[in-house]
Amino acid sequence: MSFFYLSALLISILGLALLDYRHKLAFAKSKKHFLLIAIPVLFFLAWDVVGIKLGVFFRGTTPFLTGILVYEELPLEEIFFLIVLSYTSLLLLRAFEKVGKK
Repeated sequence: MSFFYLSALLISILGLALLDYRHKLAFAKSKKHFLLIAIPVLFFLAWDVVGIKLGVFFRGTTPFLTGILVYEELPLEEIFFLIVLSYTSLLLLRAFEKVGKK
């Protein structure tokens, strides 16, 4: 079991949080931004489950995953990847809005 990829994702989330608080982009302004991350993550998790059920998505073999599955063929790391994806999108949107107001 390897925690390399999961560790990289957690470090990425920490880095995004530091950027967020440093530049007062999302959570530093309001906790309601949690929904702007949670809703896309839940949507893409549902998308993944449908894809798995249809046989379109499957877990490949790699030494970098922990091997912990949240659902059949859905690794734990997928949740954290979706958080990174959604958080990055939110921060980019807020940063462009902030620059556009100047």
